[in-house]
Amino acid sequence: MKALVLERQMNCVVKEVPTPTPGDNDILVRIMANGVCRSDWHVWEAETNRYPSNILGHEFTGVVEEVGKNVTRFKKGDRVIAPFSGSEGTCTQCQQGHTNICDSVLLPGFMYPGGYAEYVSIPFGERNLVHLPEEISFVEGAALGCRFMTAFHGVVDQAKIQPGEWVAVYGCGGVGLSAINISAAIGANVIGVDINDANLELAKQMGAAHTINSKQTDPITAIQELTKGGAHVSIDALGFSQTCVSGIRSLRKRGRHLQVGLTSNHEHGQIAIPVNEMIMKEISFITTLGMPAHRFGAMLPLVTTGRLTPGKMVTREIALSEVNDIFTGMSSYSNTGTFVVTKFA
Repeated sequence: MKALVLERQMNCVVKEVPTPTPGDNDILVRIMANGVCRSDWHVWEAETNRYPSNILGHEFTGVVEEVGKNVTRFKKGDRVIAPFSGSEGTCTQCQQGHTNICDSVLLPGFMYPGGYAEYVSIPFGERNLVHLPEEISFVEGAALGCRFMTAFHGVVDQAKIQPGEWVAVYGCGGVGLSAINISAAIGANVIGVDINDANLELAKQMGAAHTINSKQTDPITAIQELTKGGAHVSIDALGFSQTCVSGIRSLRKRGRHLQVGLTSNHEHGQIAIPVNEMIMKEISFITTLGMPAHRFGAMLPLVTTGRLTPGKMVTREIALSEVNDIFTGMSSYSNTGTFVVTKFA
């Protein structure tokens, strides 16, 4: 099969590799669409790949090609979507329903070969696949991937955003646009912050009531003025010191900051936050990772009925060979919207 293989830092190559063989509990999926995510970019731009897999891709939909002998809930021909946060089911976190932080986390494209390929074998397939409704296209399903499901869990389960609240989203890339769409569907008043005017225009289409170009306007001051005292919730969808701290300083007293974006190599996983200021305002700092597979049952009906519109943020369908260029665009923040691989060449 054809796959996009990460051979060295910032260089992926399309090449022929063996098609995986599923084990007794696994499911072989023929990939129909796979989103290009900033989480992939983090691995692509790193000096060393810390993960076992050199085939990235974790936002995929497809069709079941083959099932292991112990699989009963899926059959050949089923349309499926793969939750980003895979699990094995026996640890305490899994037993308590927090499968997204399984002690033996099974992230496709990181812990095992991912969706930048014609086929993927899903370990513990019955746990780590979800049936994709006919009403949702493969491309729209791929747009749900890591970014949308992560935003859904963060907005709904972690930050618990409510109708009428002010929400400031820093970074209008894939996960930021997803957070905007979900927050707006809840009934929140959403402000999108970015340096790319095209992304800000897309943010409006996804439900933002206001947008701010932070190259031209101080977002903290603008948000404080728009909201008459600060947002109830800030979301950092990028993971930079500036966006994280600006999000926190955009909040009113007792506000909640949701950290979605992972830090870049520059931050090395560390961001200094204004702790004293947060204490004086009783500000909460909340994190989020992926989404438990069982929460897809709450999210998918909102897509089939049109309340959530992940397809709107898909800019273009691309080939495997174009992924390197998209990653390069991520480095310079010149991309608009999201891109989905549908051609395996």
